[in-house]
Amino acid sequence: MSERQDDPTIGRLVADASRDVSALVQSEIALAKSELKSSAISGGLAAGLFAVAGFIVLLMVILLSITAAYFLTMTGLHPAWAFLIVTGAYLLLAVLLVAVGIYKIKKIKAPTRTIESAKAIPAALRGRRS
Repeated sequence: MSERQDDPTIGRLVADASRDVSALVQSEIALAKSELKSSAISGGLAAGLFAVAGFIVLLMVILLSITAAYFLTMTGLHPAWAFLIVTGAYLLLAVLLVAVGIYKIKKIKAPTRTIESAKAIPAALRGRRS
């Protein structure tokens, strides 16, 4: 019995399926690109807003420092000494933060278990156990 012209062949079915899968993958890639573009724009805007907020906080710290120094002058202290006291307080805070940072850095240890398991991978790939 001979096949009719309307009946699809296996080759034609495979070609159609391949074309459909390719179109689906391309559509998914286009969708991912549009979603990522939107997310990137939102992320960039958020980063810019955080940067502006950080700058405003920096200005606030400067103004707060000047305010603290002027409050110290209200006690009868010379303005130079008042500003020196505020500067010294910031210096002590910076030294404390550096000391804590150094302490935390010294507590960092190498990931020994990960290193050991990574060293075992080449032997495992060769089919041997270490």
